[in-house]
Formats: sequence, C-alpha cells, structure tokens
Amino acid sequence: MYVAGLVIPVPEDRMDAYRAWAENGARIFKRYGCIEIVESWEDVVPNGKQTDFRRAVAANDGEKIVFCWQIWPDKAFLDAAEERMHADGALDVAGEIPFDASRLIVGCFCPIAVMGRDDGVEI
Repeated sequence: MYVAGLVIPVPEDRMDAYRAWAENGARIFKRYGCIEIVESWEDVVPNGKQTDFRRAVAANDGEKIVFCWQIWPDKAFLDAAEERMHADGALDVAGEIPFDASRLIVGCFCPIAVMGRDDGVEI
C-alpha cells in the first residue's frame, strides 16, 4: 500500500465545482489502478498556535480546506500509473481548476501502521 495525500484550499462557493472536478479525477485514477480516493471537505479545522492546515496552504478568508488521500498498491505502481497518465494525456486539464493549485500541498507516504477495512489491524 502507498498513500498520496493532499491538502487544498478551495473557495467555499466553489464546493460543487470542486466536487465535480474531484469526481472526474477519481474516474481517471481508478482507470489507472488507484484503489481508493477520499475527498474530505472541511468541517472542523482549528487554528493552531504555531501551524495548522490553513497556514500550511496560505488559506484566504472564504476558503475551506480539502483533505484528500489516494491509496495505491505500492510506490512503483503509482509511479508507473503517473507516467502512463501523462503519456496518455489523461491528466490534461479540461476546464478550470476550482482552486489555486499553487497553494496545494501533496506528499506520498509509506504506511508504518494500518488499521484496515478489510485486513484488520496491522500494527
């Protein structure tokens, strides 16, 4: 298992546009082997004393935080899928991205402890 995670500031009034953009992306990633994607819209995102999600993405007033993760079989699989998606043009943006992509944070992670839906607890 390999996890790609994103934190994205999205204008509150663009929630429907973001959802449509994310659903389109999910269809693409699924075709290329992504196991799971969860897109989460801000509910409770407290301001921290030193850092927090808002500061991390330089969120402006009126922006909500989206927290997203993708589960891939492993790093090599994701790397190959990304290469194929770029070669195929699958990631070419059609239409407007409903947020300022220059402020999103992305990172990929190797799980060290997992409590899975199907596998029970692996700690």
